[in-house]
Amino acid sequence: MYEAFYGLSSKPFQLSPDPNFYYGSKQHRRAKAYLDYGVLRNDGFIVITGEIGAGKTTLLRGLLDSLNRSNVVIGNVVTTQLDAEDTLRMVGAAFGVRVKDASKSELLMTLEAFFVSQVTQGKRCLLIVDEAQNLTARAVEELRMLSNFQFANQSLLQTFLVGQPEFRNILQKPEMEQFRQRVAATCHIGPLDEDETQRYMEHRLKCAGSTGKPTFDHDAFPAIHKASNGIPRRINRLCDRLLLLGFMQGRSHLTLADVKEVLRDIAQESETPQPSEANPLDGAASRPADSRPAPLDVSLGPLDLARLKLGVADVDGLSADLAALSADHNADRLQRLERSMMRLERINLQTLTLLQRLIDAVKQH
Repeated sequence: MYEAFYGLSSKPFQLSPDPNFYYGSKQHRRAKAYLDYGVLRNDGFIVITGEIGAGKTTLLRGLLDSLNRSNVVIGNVVTTQLDAEDTLRMVGAAFGVRVKDASKSELLMTLEAFFVSQVTQGKRCLLIVDEAQNLTARAVEELRMLSNFQFANQSLLQTFLVGQPEFRNILQKPEMEQFRQRVAATCHIGPLDEDETQRYMEHRLKCAGSTGKPTFDHDAFPAIHKASNGIPRRINRLCDRLLLLGFMQGRSHLTLADVKEVLRDIAQESETPQPSEANPLDGAASRPADSRPAPLDVSLGPLDLARLKLGVADVDGLSADLAALSADHNADRLQRLERSMMRLERINLQTLTLLQRLIDAVKQH
């Protein structure tokens, strides 16, 4: 809706990861260098950690887009609290290997045969494990065992582990010593500093086709950095609402007062019980664990209707854009739903296996 008002070709601050908007901060460039090094090495584990919304997924998608898919076979796994054998099954399913009704030994042999067949065709296998902080110690050990597969002194599988900061603590446990020896490189993506926050915003606006609008008061940038803690997804959420506010009030220049107004609105929508201990830009993270998510309220406080400069086309597009805003607001919730679906899939697989065993037992009698 507000894209036309600011002369933009797309939404500059969408919440979903998009490699086209990748911003190479100092830490993101360092992480990308590690990923590139890992791809060239084609061996061991590469560990990338960062806060929720720090840009890990965007970085990975950019890497994958740069790979020659004709000679790289990629398996993606989003982990949940799975035991070791189920983790192996998830790896098999990610590469399209038959895992149903296979014992652990059969599964390992099938995976090894698959990896060997890819190498003999001049291809390489790359496993990407997202949400790695959910891996159990036994699951990590199974992944380490997979890295033992070799063919003619060539590793058959390389693994990228991507997770939240707590995964770094998991790796420091004494029982992780053997795994740590297989880690080729590790990198943590921290928050943007104040200057990078401003450059990040300007970069995304330029990628969205900005030719000078919107503009910001100089003191708006420090306030945005402080409120977002320099986390890109939080910056996106705040700036998206900020641009919506400017559009609704017919202004393309945004001030510190506008930033404060949007922060008040977000805090009220999140129903934060203790604002001093939670960041309102974290959305679901700032709500009590046992509460239902608050419905999205896109009201921006009292407006002077006489100052609104909305054409018929703008009014017609309002409903559709608000719906898109609601979808962005629930992006994290959808990701959690996807992980829940994966758990249900595992339960269904176990249920089918038990039913097959019952049928076989009945046939024997």
